[in-house]
Amino acid sequence: MKEDYIKRKKILLVDDEAELREMVASLLAQDGYTEVRTAGSVKKALDLAKSWMPDFAVLDVMLPDGDGFDLLGRLRKFTEIPVLFLTAKGEDEDRIQGLGLGADDYIVKPFLPKELLLRIGIILRRYYKGENPLVRLAASSVDFERAEVCKGEERLPLTAKEYEILKALCRNAGRIVTIDQLCEAAWGENPFGYENSLMTHIRRIREKIEANPSKPVSLVTVKGLGYKLFVEER
Repeated sequence: MKEDYIKRKKILLVDDEAELREMVASLLAQDGYTEVRTAGSVKKALDLAKSWMPDFAVLDVMLPDGDGFDLLGRLRKFTEIPVLFLTAKGEDEDRIQGLGLGADDYIVKPFLPKELLLRIGIILRRYYKGENPLVRLAASSVDFERAEVCKGEERLPLTAKEYEILKALCRNAGRIVTIDQLCEAAWGENPFGYENSLMTHIRRIREKIEANPSKPVSLVTVKGLGYKLFVEER
């Protein structure tokens, strides 16, 4: 898998110190990561995780409305994304507790920026090594490296919104992705009022990926809930 595909993974950074959040987010951006969002509390982190669907999380242990261990346990109820603890609590029992809950790594503050970036990169490459940027559907395939749909001899470019919507659907292939989640993926933190726009983008996506857009078999509607994308086995 190409390195630039890893750098497009969504990273959620949770820490109660605003300056540290900004510093780490800046480090990640300078290293080429394009999608980083931050939260300063358990509640905000959970809200972001449920709506934005990150691919990776960096968690502090001490948070104003709980702790990172509890946050990880609550995250694990709906996602298996890799997690790294970045915290001032360096006691052995804290490390053991964090790793025992399923964290992939544990770094104690203060830390070396290069080490943090190295560990994040290692976890992402290990966790997503089997991921394929070419997703095959019934009548077409989606090439996320080139942001286009391959349909017979045609190559149909995806708009930025179509790309984000399809990426969210592919990440949850075979599962329902709610309208709110798709609006959040395409329009960011304030997705309200975009339901009609989403329907328009879904229609255009179907025109690109389906053999018969009027009778979709890959991107189907789940009435009252959202949409499902069915991908072909490799």
